Amino acid sequence: MNDYLQYLPINLTTFIIINLILSTVVILLERKNPTGALAWLFFLNLLPGIGFFFYVLLAQNISKRKIFRYTQEEANLYQKILRDQRRSIIYGDFTFTSSTAEKHKDIILFHNKLSSALYSQNNSVNIFTHGRDKFKSLFQDIEAAKYHVHVLYYIIKNDELSNKLFDLLIKKAQAGLEVRLLIDHVGGRSIPNKRINELKNAGVYTAFFFPSKTKYINFRTNYRNHRKIVIIDGAIGYIGGFNVGDEYLGKDKKFGNWRDTHLRLVGDSVLSLQTRFILDWRNASKKYLDINAPYMQDVISDSNVGIQIVDSGPDDQNEQIKQGYLQMIHRAEKYIFLQSPYFIPDDSIIEGLKIAAAKGLDVRIMIPNKPDHPFVYWATYSYCGDLIPYGVKIYTYENGFLHAKTIIVDDEVASVGTCNFDIRSFKLNFEVNAFIYDNIETTHLRHIFEEDIMYSRELSAERYAKRSIVIKIKEAISRLFSPVL
Repeated sequence: MNDYLQYLPINLTTFIIINLILSTVVILLERKNPTGALAWLFFLNLLPGIGFFFYVLLAQNISKRKIFRYTQEEANLYQKILRDQRRSIIYGDFTFTSSTAEKHKDIILFHNKLSSALYSQNNSVNIFTHGRDKFKSLFQDIEAAKYHVHVLYYIIKNDELSNKLFDLLIKKAQAGLEVRLLIDHVGGRSIPNKRINELKNAGVYTAFFFPSKTKYINFRTNYRNHRKIVIIDGAIGYIGGFNVGDEYLGKDKKFGNWRDTHLRLVGDSVLSLQTRFILDWRNASKKYLDINAPYMQDVISDSNVGIQIVDSGPDDQNEQIKQGYLQMIHRAEKYIFLQSPYFIPDDSIIEGLKIAAAKGLDVRIMIPNKPDHPFVYWATYSYCGDLIPYGVKIYTYENGFLHAKTIIVDDEVASVGTCNFDIRSFKLNFEVNAFIYDNIETTHLRHIFEEDIMYSRELSAERYAKRSIVIKIKEAISRLFSPVL
């Protein structure tokens, strides 16, 4: 025992030095941005040993992996379609059905090139802000399905709403339809194995995204499929912020009313959602699913809403959805309205919003008034506080929990989907958004935002300055670790 105590200082010093060297090497090999690298270095050396466990859990780099694969034939055909559309728009041969979309053709071209996102303009849109309405519509559409149902959610709980979805999927599978259910492994960990087996035995094809061998510990915690999409018969698509669970109906006393935004789409944009689902399904199930008939049907629609479906993820360093947000911010001429439960942007977003406000644009940001992730919330509060001196109006939503991921610009362009305004969504999660080019739908979204203001409280400069010392400490600590939250 005395010998052990005698060498303890030497052993401890050696351990700390080794930890410092290894953490520095690991971070340099990761080639992260300087802010993120410094945050990880601080964390790894603040908690030697334990820090490495969290690094392994949270910070694997998959940006060079191609985990979603087209066949060579599919890739060649799709790239040709993209090039043809791009050339048609550039040379003025493309016939826009909307002057709004034509005005913003540079954003459309940007997404065509960077995000491989096709533009379609025969879409209709229904907007849902309450889970009750969204799931009523979704279940009716699934009930009426004739051929196939494809479902992808980040979170599906083990409760009344979730079981209602499961029962409906089982019913459709037993009726002879092709039914596929893809769930993120972390977000679906509360679903009993017995229930999963019931789905499979009934004929529902079921898969989990990035699963681990243990149910409750997943070493890819940072790389989750955060998408929430449903495709029915290749003709109807759903995309937005609602997961599946009773709390999304406002039944959780902690959060109360759940305020989210979700879209029901009909038109060729559904084909883009279908392609996204099939690629995700191939990865998760390890089974080939054809990007072709009967899943890719011609959609007959007399509507003319312009839409691009844009996805992003850590397998690609372009951060496509974030870049789309930046395009909207830089092109704004009148206003920028933004809603997000988490607001931990990088410098490009912050500077873009500051410049817009300084130019005299009406810039408004709405966040929740309560946290579901405390550290993330107080970092959000801190970043919002930085924007107040520039004239950005900050609102805290007081009528429950705000979970919508929406940005609206000038009654002309909007984006609704799964991507929050934070580094996690920009860099780490797999996300998907609908970029909308239409006066009527974007004006509708603005009206929804303005109605939400009636249930919100402005975070004025005076109110922010009066925050308690406890809140200031929470902000400082959360801000310090915000690059790795």
